[in-house]
Amino acid sequence: MDLFPLYNSLRIAFISTAITFFLGIFSAYYIAKAPKILKGILDCILTLPMVLPPTVVGFFLLLIISPNGIIGKYIFQWYNLRITMTWYAAIFSTSIVAFPLMYRTARGAFESFDKTLLYAGKTLGLSNAYIFWRVMIPTCKQGILAGVVLAFARCLGEYGATSMVAGYTPNRTATISTTVYQLWRESNDILAYKWVLINLLISLVVLLSVNLLEKNQKMEN
Repeated sequence: MDLFPLYNSLRIAFISTAITFFLGIFSAYYIAKAPKILKGILDCILTLPMVLPPTVVGFFLLLIISPNGIIGKYIFQWYNLRITMTWYAAIFSTSIVAFPLMYRTARGAFESFDKTLLYAGKTLGLSNAYIFWRVMIPTCKQGILAGVVLAFARCLGEYGATSMVAGYTPNRTATISTTVYQLWRESNDILAYKWVLINLLISLVVLLSVNLLEKNQKMEN
């Protein structure tokens, strides 16, 4: 049994989760402080990938990063580098699809943050960066960790957008999701069931992790 799809899925999921973590918490931090109307507009834009079909997200990505895309054509002309149909193309798709989960979870955590701690830190002369990393993040860690776990799970199970921008090439771009689909097409049900079982076990671990985080958060509150 070739384990490359598992390795590639984990590689893509870890990188994409790291990207969505930083983008998600910074977006949530600044948008949580924005005026109500602006917050509503930005919130709709940033959470749009969560309600769009993944294939639509993949379609828009192709318009941008494909060799004939808005950005992809210049990268191809200048560096002779094709972004699509590579394993790292999946990082773009999974990051975009998972971003709303990280963003919404982090924003909810920041909005429930006790503002008196923020004001106390400012009266002590602490910088905004210090307050953010040493006060807000530790205080909101349970919600942020839940967002990280959910984003990781979404990255790991992504299929629609990934199949459009990365495709399926054994030992190059194959992920667990695209492998299951390919094995189904080949009527290789036994091997497909094995990959489905692996995916189910990983998903179960993720759900248990989220439940434990929620339980710990309730106990702390």
